[in-house]
Amino acid sequence: MTPTQLQASPQTEHKIELTSAEIASLWTSYLSDTLAVCTIGIYLQHVEDQETKSILEFAYQQSKAHIQKLQAFFTKGNIPIPDGFQEGIDTYPAPRLYTDDFYLFYIENIGKVGMRQYTTALSNSARPDVSQYFTDCLNESVQIFNRSTEALLAKGTFIRAPYIPSPTTKQYVQKNSYMDTWFGPQRPLNVIEISGLYFNLIQNQLGRSLLMGFSQTAGTQQIRNYMLRGRNIADKHVEIFGSMLSKEFIPSASVWDTLPTNSTIPPFSDKMMMFQVSALNASGIAHYGTNLGMSTRKDLSTHYIGLTAEILAFAEDGAEIMIEHGWMEQPPQAPDRNKLATP
Repeated sequence: MTPTQLQASPQTEHKIELTSAEIASLWTSYLSDTLAVCTIGIYLQHVEDQETKSILEFAYQQSKAHIQKLQAFFTKGNIPIPDGFQEGIDTYPAPRLYTDDFYLFYIENIGKVGMRQYTTALSNSARPDVSQYFTDCLNESVQIFNRSTEALLAKGTFIRAPYIPSPTTKQYVQKNSYMDTWFGPQRPLNVIEISGLYFNLIQNQLGRSLLMGFSQTAGTQQIRNYMLRGRNIADKHVEIFGSMLSKEFIPSASVWDTLPTNSTIPPFSDKMMMFQVSALNASGIAHYGTNLGMSTRKDLSTHYIGLTAEILAFAEDGAEIMIEHGWMEQPPQAPDRNKLATP
């Protein structure tokens, strides 16, 4: 056989299966995008501000496109498509529950969450088509975040992190007391710790407003009580993070006081609201863990450990409610080898 004949021979295409990490990212993305379509779809029915509406529409259309692409990944890989959420099934005609300011704050947070999730998904992807998909999703999340931040700044509603005097010299830690002091005067907070406190304060303000609306509109008293408990936890955490800043005369973030309307008619199913709270819990635990690892003051570590334990207990109770009602969709899992080996 000549070299020319060798070159002309048909090439066997190697089928690359999805890894467990890629399946995990695609599966969780599907639930997140179906949730986003339902949530933003309701917001679009009531939003009045044109700039906010434009950003919501962009995010809505991107999530709709994601769902189609994700379904194609599942179908090609012979993986069952998750149920997720559906407009008209998990959403209902209802009066406005949140204000335009809340919509803008919410969609900015969608951009933040998307950037973190898609960065992780991209870093865990090996197949070129999956990597390209998450690269595109990451770029779209950046656009959502930038556009919503610009709109918040233009409206004067963007909550800035606290300012401190600019440093004039470089310094190195000289004493173990920088980390080891339990009693007596504490060293001042450093900028990394301030950033963590600020970020978690803002996230809890968003959660508090969201849960307040859910507590008014949940379909059963069991779910309303759970939402009230979550609202009170978020309010407590806002107070703790704000007080840690104010104790050192560092201005805490302005109180974000955009409250829900007085509507008690549910725009979302209880299943959808519980899933959204579950996602908030997971995000909060991840943020607290990150800040725990980056904080060297022991009083901060103590707070993060205690607050994380509180969210974990709240999340566990929420999971039990979802299981009780058949609302918790199970991710794909590895085979039970012990069971397979049992006759």
